Amino acid sequence: MRKAVVRTAVAILFLATASQAQTLDQTVSGCNGAAPTRSIQANPSNYRSFLGGLLPGDRLQLAAGTYTAGLNLWSKSGQPGKCIVIEGPASGSPALFLGSDSWNTVSFKNSSYIAVKNLTLDGQGRLGDGVKGEAGGTYNHHILLENLTIQRHNNTVQTVGINSKSPAWNWVIRRNRITSTGTGIYLGGSSGQHETVGFLIENNLVYDTMGYNMEIKHQLTRRTSLGMPASATTIIRNNVWSKANGSLSGAEARPNLLLGHWPLSGAGSTDYYQVYGNLFDENPYEALFQAEGNVALHDNLFVNRTGPAAVRFQKHNNLPRKLDVYNNTVVASGTGITIYNADPAYTQKVMANAVFAATPLAGGQTSGNLLGSYATAATALNNPTAPLGSGLDLYPRAGKATGTAVDTSAYSSLTDWDKDWNGLVRINTFRGAYSGEGVNPGWQPVLGVKP
Repeated sequence: MRKAVVRTAVAILFLATASQAQTLDQTVSGCNGAAPTRSIQANPSNYRSFLGGLLPGDRLQLAAGTYTAGLNLWSKSGQPGKCIVIEGPASGSPALFLGSDSWNTVSFKNSSYIAVKNLTLDGQGRLGDGVKGEAGGTYNHHILLENLTIQRHNNTVQTVGINSKSPAWNWVIRRNRITSTGTGIYLGGSSGQHETVGFLIENNLVYDTMGYNMEIKHQLTRRTSLGMPASATTIIRNNVWSKANGSLSGAEARPNLLLGHWPLSGAGSTDYYQVYGNLFDENPYEALFQAEGNVALHDNLFVNRTGPAAVRFQKHNNLPRKLDVYNNTVVASGTGITIYNADPAYTQKVMANAVFAATPLAGGQTSGNLLGSYATAATALNNPTAPLGSGLDLYPRAGKATGTAVDTSAYSSLTDWDKDWNGLVRINTFRGAYSGEGVNPGWQPVLGVKP
């Protein structure tokens, strides 16, 4: 009887979490899943003839086949709750878009309230990016990119799977598979000139990139006159990031995920990254995660057995500021969690993490962490030395990851602040990303999309 009760409770919890995600999606992307005003059937021979006439609430359904002329969505706008939806088949043979040296495969400029779903983008090693918010545009906002397969956009490290080069806000990037690209996702401009505000990036698989799996660039200003929020949280959750293969070395080496700072004063300066529920897997030449600015990093799994570091907070273009680093599990042959030269005007808290590394922790206000050498990870976790997808299991062994309860209620304003890596309500006596011990009741990490 007890097992049935537990299963029911878990099912209710996951339904609640899904409902919460849907609400956040509606708020961010402006697409509420309502029935389309008009459905239009199209194929490779005629789809471009329909693009100019798309109206708010229209759904353009692309048949399976090979599309060779790209998808240009310039100056196209839906409305709140009435997005323009462009989608391929949800299963079976795909709507396959081929890359080009002359254009970016899916192109936005001055576009809003648009959803692009269920497409395969094959760059063929050409120069064009997979999805591009074009430079020179004034804005791209309320964009949903969902269930895209993006591959072989790898002409150089500058060729990108999803790239934003204009002011952008309220995007949802969800359940995409991005592989064999120069850079997986690159948001913003190298000089801090293109804002990236209020994004939701969740349940993506990004792997085998030459450079970053993802980078969000630092931001110098917040142009609220364009309509973007004066303050927002960017959420990066439940993704799988891996640079186990294909990474450049030497001066071209890059972290899996790098987060730049928000504006240093005025609008946007109190913005926050919330990064949770992710799996960071291997980087032979760099850290798995690097950030500056304001960041909450919690309930993530980090495994770097071949590279120098797991988590680094350090200056890239400015200093780390407010940091809240709690309930992460780290297995690293080099350094674990390190905070370099953070701004002393802000607090940097590091608590209730389980870190097994040559140097587990350095920097910050630390409390309630479980620390051990890299070698001792195997005594505390089920199977931390196995390869991803071949038995890797970072769930705690019985009695090996508990201590005095750590109060995290100060973070109750954050989304899912009290959920562990499996999405279950946290018991505060456990250290690390999992709230439990023995047999993992949730998804076992593999190189796949986290459900």
